[in-house]
Formats: sequence, C-alpha cells, structure tokens
Amino acid sequence: MPGSNVVIVESPAKAKTINKYLGRDYVVRASMGHVRDLPTKKIGVDLEHGFQPTYEPLASRKKVLAELKKYARTAGEVYLATDLDREGEAIAWHLAESLGARKNQRVYRVIFNEITKSAIQAAFEHPREIDMNKVNAQQARRILDRIVGYQVSPLLWRKVATGLSAGRVQSVAVRLIVEREREIEAFPPEEYWKIGSIFTSDISGAPAAAEQWAKFLEQTDPMGNPPTLQAQQEFLGGHNAFRAELAQWQGQKFNAADADTAVAIVKALGLAVREVRRQEDPKGKGPARNLVTVVGQLGGQGPVPKFTVRDISQRESRSRPPGPFTTAALQQAASVQLRFGASRTMRIAQQLYEGVDVPGEGSVGLITYMRTDSLNLSNEAVGQIRGMIGQQFGQAYLPDSPNRFASGERAQEAHEAIRPSDVRRTPRDLMRALSDEQYKLYDLIWKRTVACQMTPAVWKVTEADIVCGTPVRAVSSRSTGVSPVSPMGVPPMSSPLNSDEEKETAHGQDARETHGQDAHATGHATAVFKAMGRQLAFDGFLRVTGLPRTGDQLLPELAKDQPVAPLAISPTQHFTQPPPRYTEAGLVKALEADNIGRPSTYATIITTIQDRQYVEMIERSFRPTDLGLAVTDKLVKHFPKEFDVRFTAHMEDQLDQIEEAHADWVAVLQEFYGPFSENLKKAGEEMTHAKAETTPSEYKCETCGKPMVYRFSKNGRYLACTGYPDCKSTHPVDREGKKVARVEVDVACPLCGKKMILRRSRFGEFLSCSGYPECTGSLKLDRAGNVKPPSPPPLAVDVTCPKCQSKLYLRRSKRGPWLGCSKYPKCRGRLAWSALPEEQQKDLTRRLEEHEQAHPMPELKKADGTLIVGAMNAATGQVSDKPAGAREAGVNCPKCGKPMVIRAGKRGDFLACSGYPKCRNALNLDSLPDLQKQQDESATPKP
Repeated sequence: MPGSNVVIVESPAKAKTINKYLGRDYVVRASMGHVRDLPTKKIGVDLEHGFQPTYEPLASRKKVLAELKKYARTAGEVYLATDLDREGEAIAWHLAESLGARKNQRVYRVIFNEITKSAIQAAFEHPREIDMNKVNAQQARRILDRIVGYQVSPLLWRKVATGLSAGRVQSVAVRLIVEREREIEAFPPEEYWKIGSIFTSDISGAPAAAEQWAKFLEQTDPMGNPPTLQAQQEFLGGHNAFRAELAQWQGQKFNAADADTAVAIVKALGLAVREVRRQEDPKGKGPARNLVTVVGQLGGQGPVPKFTVRDISQRESRSRPPGPFTTAALQQAASVQLRFGASRTMRIAQQLYEGVDVPGEGSVGLITYMRTDSLNLSNEAVGQIRGMIGQQFGQAYLPDSPNRFASGERAQEAHEAIRPSDVRRTPRDLMRALSDEQYKLYDLIWKRTVACQMTPAVWKVTEADIVCGTPVRAVSSRSTGVSPVSPMGVPPMSSPLNSDEEKETAHGQDARETHGQDAHATGHATAVFKAMGRQLAFDGFLRVTGLPRTGDQLLPELAKDQPVAPLAISPTQHFTQPPPRYTEAGLVKALEADNIGRPSTYATIITTIQDRQYVEMIERSFRPTDLGLAVTDKLVKHFPKEFDVRFTAHMEDQLDQIEEAHADWVAVLQEFYGPFSENLKKAGEEMTHAKAETTPSEYKCETCGKPMVYRFSKNGRYLACTGYPDCKSTHPVDREGKKVARVEVDVACPLCGKKMILRRSRFGEFLSCSGYPECTGSLKLDRAGNVKPPSPPPLAVDVTCPKCQSKLYLRRSKRGPWLGCSKYPKCRGRLAWSALPEEQQKDLTRRLEEHEQAHPMPELKKADGTLIVGAMNAATGQVSDKPAGAREAGVNCPKCGKPMVIRAGKRGDFLACSGYPKCRNALNLDSLPDLQKQQDESATPKP
C-alpha cells in the first residue's frame, strides 16, 4: 500500500502473527533472515586495514531484497522488527544499509520479547535507533569466525584431508569430546563390594517370603526382561519387606575391596556360599576383567544371626522448584525428557514464538523469545502465574512471595526467561492447534514456568539401623584379585572352583588369612545395615511437573529393638566408573559452564561437528571419530592458545564487552589475530601430514609377514604393511583398532553375481562386491542391518533448490515422490511435493514413471540365484516376510486394533502400529507391559 509504514521481520510466520496486531497503516514483510553476508569464495575481510568487511547480497535473497526496497521507497516509515539478540540487531542493520532509505525517511528499530498485542503495541510506541554496539559485537564474532575458518581450514586440507573445516568454537567443542574420551580410556577402575540385604518385619512369614522372592526374581516379561524396580518395590511392600545395605562392620565403615573379604562377611551373616563363579570380560581393564558371581543360600548350613532395629529416625526434606528455562536449560531438558536434539528443540521453539494458528484467535505467539540466558520473569508474568496457581491449585501451593532465581554472570537481565506468553493457555487447551512435537515442547515450558512459582515439595524421610545382635566370627580384609558377584542371578559363563581356598569357601568354611591376621579369631563383630525410605508428604511444585522416577522405597512400621528377619543377603561386585561420555544435554551443559559460544549457537555447534564427521552419536552419547581425533591433536599442538577452552571463554567475554562496555571491536580482533597469524605461519611449516604418521600395531602382514602399522585416512584408521610399496596389503579395523574380519554375505552382487562382503565406511555399514575393484557393485543397509533393495537413479528436474538454486532430484519413497537438492550433502535443501502446482505434479509423476521403466533395478538374490523375498539381515542372513527392523510385540494398537510391532529407530527400539501410514500410533517401548496388562484384562471374561 503506497504511503503505508513498512515493518520488516525475519520469517513469514512472524509476519503473519504481527500483522493482525497492527492497523491498516502497516504492511508487514519478511526478509527470510539475513539479506547479505561476507562473500562465500573469499575471506571478505581486509586483514591489514582494520579488519574492514566486504558484504554482498545473498544470491537466495536478491528477489526478497528487491521487493523490500520497492515497499521501502513508497513507505512513510520503516520499522525493523527483527529478533532482540545480537543476530537480530545485525540483520536489522544489514537491512537498513541495503534498503537505501530516502532522505529524511525515518528507519526505526523495534524489539519485543513476546509476540502479543500488548508487547507489539508497547514496542511501536517506543521505537529506537539501531544499537551499533550489538551490531559490532556480532560483526566481530562473524569476522573472528571467518578468519579462523578461512585460514585454518586450508591448512587442514593440506595436512589432513581435503574438504575439512575448522571453527573457533566448534573445534573447542570437539576438543571437549576428545579429551573426555581419553579420560575414559586412561581411567583405572578400582574394585569394591557392596553387601545388600532384604529384611522383613513379618518374622513368621519370612521363610515363605524368601522363597517367593527368589522365584519372583526369576520371572521375565515377553521381552526377556526381569521384574522392574517398581514391580520389585511393590512385591517387597506386600511382604512388609525393605532393602538395606551394610554400612559398618566390626565398628568401622564397611569397605571391602575383594571377593574373599565380602564372601567371608556374608558367611558370618548366615549365607551359605554354594559357588563362586568367575567370568572374564575381555573388554574390561585391570580388575574389571575379572567378574565374580557368588551363589548362596541363607541358613543353608546353620542358624542365621538375629537382626534387630537399633535405631529409627524421621526427618523432613524439602525439594525446591527449578528455575524457568533458559535456552541451554530448555535444550537439556528437551534432550533428556523428550529426546529432542538441540536443533530440533530450537526449530520447534521458533515456531511457538513466531506464531501458531489457534482456532478462534488466528496466529498467536505462544512463548517468549527462546534465545536467552536470563532467569528473570517480568512482574506482570509472575503476577499472572501466581494468580493461576492460587485459583487452580489453592493457597497451599502458593509461596508467600514470588520465587526469584539468580542468573549467571553473563546473563542479560533485560531479557526474560522462556515462558508462555499467556500462562492461562494450558497445553490441554492448545492440543488441537499444535503438532505432536509442538505440544510436547509447549507442555514442557508451561509446566516448568508454573512450577517455578510454586511451593517446595516436602518428603518424609525415614532411616533405620539394623544390627546383627548375635556374636559372629570376626573377619579382616585382604586383596585377592577375584572377579564379579551377583547375588540372585547366574552369569552365562562359570568356572569350577580350582583352589583349596575356593573349595573351602564354597562349603561354607572360613577364609584363611587377611593381611596376616587369623580369620578364625572370634569376637562381637557387629554388622550395621542402613535402610532408608522416603514418602511424599506434600507434592508442592511436583503437582505440576509430576513425581520423579527415583524408585524410592517406603519402609514398613518399625520400632526400636524390633526384630526383623533377612530374606536375602547379596554381595555384589562393583568398579569405580570413569566420567560419562557427553550426551547432547551434557555437552550443552559443558559449553555453558565453560562459557564457550552463546545459547543461540549451541544447536548449530552440535549439528556442525556431526555433519563434519568429527564426532558420532552412539547410544545417545558422543564419541570422536578417527578424523576428529587427528584434527583435534593437530590444532591443539600448533594452536595451543586459540583452541584452548579458557581462551575461547575469554574471547566470548571480550565480545560481550563490545556490546555492554562499548569496547573497540577492532582492538579485540587485533588481540586475537596477532598471535594467531604467527602460529598459522609456523604450523604451515612444521605440521606433518596425518597420512605420513604411523603407529605400531600387534599385527603381522598376512601377505609378506612384515609388521603392520596404523595409518590414517579421511575414513578413519586402517592397517597397512610396512613393506609398502613392495607390499600394498591393507586391512580395516574397528573403533578399538582390532582387525575387522572379512565377512561374506549370502547376497549376490546385482552387477556381476559374485558374493558380497560386509564393509564399513564413515557413513556406516554397507555391502560391497567381493570382486572390487574390478566390480564396483554395492548395496546399502538400513539401521536394523537389513539389505535395502537397489533403487533407480534420481531424476534431475527443472525445479531449483530453495536454498542454493541448484537443480532438484526427484525420487520415490513409501510416502510418495519427494524433491531433494542435487548438491546433497553440501546442500540439504528440499521442496515439499505439495508446494508444486497440480499440473506440474502430474507431469513430473509421468516423467518419473518413464524414468523408472528406463532404469529397471535388478532383484535381490542369494549367491545360488534364489530370490530374496522380504527383509534380509546382512549379519545373520535371516530373511523375514515383515518390514525391515519390525518384529511382533504381542499386543494390539490401542487406537485402531491392528497388531503392534517393535521397530528400530535412531534412539532405540519403539512400538509402532503395523497399520502405518494409515495409523501413525507410536509408543515408547516402556509402555509394552502396560499394554499387555490391559489386553489381558480385557480378554478375561467378567463374572
């Protein structure tokens, strides 16, 4: 509209939501993010003249920018309503520089923490100028990252492998993962023992309860799993029984470092040891290689000592509610509770912030800005939350004054924590308006926000000391180096007792010597067992967040000097554990703790280090690849300061100073670039090529008998003969450096008919023709290890990628045709099939059918020519007539009644309806027992 005021935001969703709050005098348009940036094919920074950048319009935004200029030329005033962080400020500045405003035309900057009517109106009533301190802070970060990326990456191309990249922050994140992995490898485990027991206050029923407990533990569900902890607690509660652990022995804190000591003590406590089973764990280190299991029976060879309650006490424990979500806290909680990756979490949060169509209201912004490190909540929001708590839950759940939470030192208190824009919109109210993932994340944010202003949860904690009131034989300790012990289970492998001492132990005899003392010396060796139970007295904030899954037990009514009877006494072997590997949540927490990057960058960091193949996710934990190890070692050696955790945190503080204290951004860059340029020059001269470095191995060449060494390639380590070039033998290895055996698979090569071999690349396992390199036939495997039938080559069509403008490939999937960029994996752009006009869809479908007919794919066959029907597992050779990775679950879908199957997914097995895609019901595997129980109850005829 000529003469109207123009409002520019980043995304169409945000534009749609804001548009309804502004009158007819405003036209809202989206810039689709940044409209210009540093050039892609050169560094674009004048390193010798004050680090002056050269910006160019983005090729993908030229059309958008032209449209925005057209509106700006005729607009009365221009409002830049991009996000309120540094990135948003920089986008606003780039827009102001690119629009070419008329003389005397005012360009305003407006910011808001939430997209609501009141927030939008307040922002437009108080516009401001662009904050150049924020712009300079973002510009300095961008130039800093460009310097590192464009100068270190070419060095890695020359010294490691082509196509690699380095990043000022991403490389430090990889370093954290590498150093944690090496901590784990170097960790020396130490052996220690615990002696647990189960007591009951029902003395007369103890013998029968002990027998029932042993039988109960032998039960398994249809999946082969033993009883859950909750089921065990229910069983014990029904028999007035409870768990306890040995805390003191002979007047001292219990501490057993070997099996002999633990076995001697449990014998003294009445356990007749029948067998000591030993098993070797080839993957264990030090004492952890020797696993010991002790099998025994209470009272098998004499009376069991009497146990009484010596002391019992009760106290009150309070759990305070956690604070509202910051960006990092939201990513961690979503990872742990929802199993959402950081990038997925931020994508969904962006949708909730920008606006979702709510029936009867239109597009509504449901949460406040999702990139924040502040724990602050506005007074208006706190008042609204407290009002809802008092009205919905009662005054008992409302503290006398609002709960306040201290933010970190670097937090910007002007910002708010992530919260619902209107807490009165409950997740249940929005269920129909939100997708499944949007609902889960909104529910998480809503509950955390409400809970943070509620009263603490109150627990009633009961502690009891159980003592052995009968004189028992005194036992001392000595180290024997025997292996692990499981009280009620039997390990798969066992070895007969082969020493006189072990045979005597198995027959209930006493251990011989302990540190030179006679184990037969008698005395009043009192055993003190500690039992603790916890019961929720007042739920407080847990009324909203739900009870934690802690497996707390509830002690029966006990009194001082009351006798109790043991149902089981169990010595178990344990080992000290190394620090855990980083999960996504753990890595975000570490980055935040070390001040590496900003909350808005965590998701990008995690995505980048995986895309670059520097780390891989295995069982939801990060492990460095051989490539990541090689790159990290070289960067740390030759750039000890630039890729140091503390220095990276220091640079983040310097960038903050540009914004907050108006520091000179050029001086900050100069501080970094001076030492960096010297190290860069030195590294170019001294860094050796990774492929020239070798590490000795234990293997000999099968061809010539010479020693083999580990060498490096971009795909990882491998074994190579030292006789090269006379002998060119090589051999693949696994993650531990062990030779990978040549595994032939009973699948015929689709090109030449020879047997295929199971191989591994940096993208995972695949099948390759045994006739390689003469034949290059290969087949892909799915996540379950099943052979994927060959598919026709993609069809290149005259539709351009929305990201890089390259041609798109047309392929067919189970859900129909789909369009993906031909430059994958460099570009991951995709275009929705539904976005094409119907006529174009019909034309492309016809062309795809003709293409498939012109490129028929061979059928999968075994080596003898037998046709393979169904999914074939490459490792086992088993063929199923079911879809790949699916097996029967034994229950029906609660939605449509069709059988449920167990499928393999990225994050493990899960339950899915066999009626997919018509029925998309999917459940966590933990819900299988409940479904089985419900199905059994419904099948049982009612009287």
